[in-house]
Amino acid sequence: MAPFTPADLLPYDPFDGMRFGPETCFLSGQPVGPEDTVPVFAEWLQTRYNLAERPIQLLDQRTVLIKDLRLPAAPAARQRIEALESRVEAAAAQGPAALRALGDDTLFLWMGKMFYGIFITELLNEFEPLIKPKYPLAENAALVRRFQAFFQLLQGLRVPTEYADFVPGSVFVLEADPAEDVTPFEYDDDLNTLVFSIKLDKTVLVACLVDIALVGQAMRKVYADAQRPLHPVQIAEFKARVYYAAHLLHVVPDIYPRHPRPGDTQIVFDALIDDVTGAIFNPWENSAYTQTLAEMWQRWNISLADVVAKPAEPLTLLYNQDGTPRELKHWPPVSSEA
Repeated sequence: MAPFTPADLLPYDPFDGMRFGPETCFLSGQPVGPEDTVPVFAEWLQTRYNLAERPIQLLDQRTVLIKDLRLPAAPAARQRIEALESRVEAAAAQGPAALRALGDDTLFLWMGKMFYGIFITELLNEFEPLIKPKYPLAENAALVRRFQAFFQLLQGLRVPTEYADFVPGSVFVLEADPAEDVTPFEYDDDLNTLVFSIKLDKTVLVACLVDIALVGQAMRKVYADAQRPLHPVQIAEFKARVYYAAHLLHVVPDIYPRHPRPGDTQIVFDALIDDVTGAIFNPWENSAYTQTLAEMWQRWNISLADVVAKPAEPLTLLYNQDGTPRELKHWPPVSSEA
């Protein structure tokens, strides 16, 4: 591959003129043809989990098949994305430890590409919606600013990238106990907070994108306690905590690329928070958190009434009453676990 020029190391800005169409590489802005695309969900994922014909319902109520979710990409970008997918595919075959060993930056880019593909599909649909969404993404100024910051960091899919003294997002890698784990693949997201989660057999990855690891710092004790095989109902609780923490995050970091010089081989980004005197997170409210938790627990028939039986202490299955990590093999628990 030819050396990078300073121009190559300038981040592409598709927001200048809203250049998000199929004729333009989503990472570089180069003109591309109809065959110059990459799948949002990699071919290996579609093959391993029989995803090609699986429908996804969008915010405007139309559905799209996973195989039809694609991004326009120039040949150089496709080559780098395919190399990334090969690394993740090999690690996924080995399990949680191998995926964790890839590092947060690699997992951030891999998950970020899928999130971007879903987000931009929703955004473009808003120009000609089947049914107008109740809360259009394009009308949320804070969300658009957060998405712009995220897109800069996604340039690591196109050229080598370094994050100076910060981590682009909070990435969590969990292991599902196989005893009652019946779902080989699933994904979910929260477009408004840039949170994405994907399950690959017994590995569950959850990421808060563009939070510069603030949610990860807030969750570090819970994450440390979760480094063991977890029952799926416990993983759902962990995800509820992450999703709610991302909702409470009050700041949007400003991302700045350093000006490239001849001989540079990567983009270097700095991250700043404008108002360092303000609150990083909005106050925690049990009433809002328990709604999130009850939604995550629906498949196990745990109701909101169960969750708030003790209003000051929402139900937790990750911890025992004394605050120690809870071992849970079955749900509902057998007598020895109750």
